[in-house]
Amino acid sequence: MILGIATSTYTLIHVVISLIGIGSGIVVLWGMIRNKRLDGITAIFLTFTVLTSVTGFGFPFTHVTPGIIVGVISLALLGLAIAARYAFRLAEAWRLIYVVTALMALYLNVFVLVVQSFEKVPALHALAPTQSEPPFVATQLVVLVVFIILTLFAGRKFHPAPASVA
Repeated sequence: MILGIATSTYTLIHVVISLIGIGSGIVVLWGMIRNKRLDGITAIFLTFTVLTSVTGFGFPFTHVTPGIIVGVISLALLGLAIAARYAFRLAEAWRLIYVVTALMALYLNVFVLVVQSFEKVPALHALAPTQSEPPFVATQLVVLVVFIILTLFAGRKFHPAPASVA
């Protein structure tokens, strides 16, 4: 039991939250490349990506794991992204800080998705049972390179007009 919830139910909730964060993050990334603010979906992305890390800490553990380290790094990146977006309103250098930190947090979620896929999907697990085999390493390398390229594009293209004050 985790927080009074069956482990399988908690895991399902965590996975759904993670997938919402990843899906909305991909839309936000596409919006950045198209120079669109996408305020509503951005709020969903940031909220669910924070929730992904927070719910990740709810699983039982006996020592510091790579997942915990990724969660801490992700929350630090998200703290910067949220500050850049909402407190500093993407002004000057904060625009680029937002793009880089938000997309790094998205990358970390996709990185974990790949790890979990190779752990849980039988066909992938058979290809890389220890996650040190070439198919796993190649997949993670491709994901990293794609994110670097997309982050460079987003950093170049995302120059939104300031949000209107109501």
